[in-house]
Amino acid sequence: MAAWLTMLAPAFAALACLAGCTQLSPRNGLETVTIKGHVFHLELAANDESRTEGLMRRTEIAEDGGMLFVFPEAAYRSFWMGYCVIDIDILFLDAHGRITAVHRMVTEAPRRADEAEPAYRQRLASYDANFPAQFAIELRAGWLDRLELRVGDKIDLDLDRLKKQTR
Repeated sequence: MAAWLTMLAPAFAALACLAGCTQLSPRNGLETVTIKGHVFHLELAANDESRTEGLMRRTEIAEDGGMLFVFPEAAYRSFWMGYCVIDIDILFLDAHGRITAVHRMVTEAPRRADEAEPAYRQRLASYDANFPAQFAIELRAGWLDRLELRVGDKIDLDLDRLKKQTR
């Protein structure tokens, strides 16, 4: 009997590790979203800190990557490309997962050393949701065209679960 337990010990240890990893980082902080048959693994931005940081300072976005922003309620929203060094496609979604606006957000000239933060923000383009939005999805530039995404399209999300995660 002891030999049998000795042989199974590594398997039990591996299972314990996997269970622990799952509990520590469920879904590795990624939300899997399928859009028009393409699977994306999006970072979840569901609190003020992660929503504010967004994809700033990223030098690349994985082909199947991006970010899903979840807000506590639907409201008129606007994004900008501060401190972003790559173009990004954005979809704004209402509380039901319908697209309210799509934009190709293009990189801006970086903040100059002699430029005050308010002046920098003032000169950046604004990308608006057009209608109250509770979600936004940022993808690698080019996906809007490839998927032919349009205002009114529905993106399937687990809306209730996502809304419960926001802070």
